[in-house]
Amino acid sequence: MPMRPLVIVPDPILREISKPVEYIDSAVQKLADDMLETMYHAQGVGLAAIQIGIPLRMLVLDVSRNDEQKNPLVIINPEVLWLSDERNIYKEGCLSIPEYFAEVERPKRLCVRYQNREGKQTEIEADDLLATCLQHEIDHLNGRLFIDYLSKIKRDMVIRKFKKRAKEKNTQEAVL
Repeated sequence: MPMRPLVIVPDPILREISKPVEYIDSAVQKLADDMLETMYHAQGVGLAAIQIGIPLRMLVLDVSRNDEQKNPLVIINPEVLWLSDERNIYKEGCLSIPEYFAEVERPKRLCVRYQNREGKQTEIEADDLLATCLQHEIDHLNGRLFIDYLSKIKRDMVIRKFKKRAKEKNTQEAVL
């Protein structure tokens, strides 16, 4: 299972709306395995396919703690059925926005219908951290980032910082 390179802000692909997975076959299952390996290697708890440059409505999650057994979820073509009115605030980060964290308010609970890696239609009700992670990753599938929940000033600051990093990286690569 090869790891895949992560797409980093300000790459415009992160703003694309992902397309549904039409057919779940061995290639999609391999992609799920690659995504999980990439997520675990990057020490993340979630990863959307768009974050590795593949605009498909697919994500992987594992909110188990380091000392717990891994409990990966492969979620294909998710559809939010309901969100609670009750809210939670979590400090979120993102593998596509490395080393930046901010508090984001989201619904505390939700229910999502999706297909699992075998193509079986499934529903999951989640709360707290799992609910937040599901919403965060589903946002990716819709071209939305967690920084979009921040004030315009904070969001613009983050984007400028990462544009500067990208420019510096490109300059360094050109020198090499």
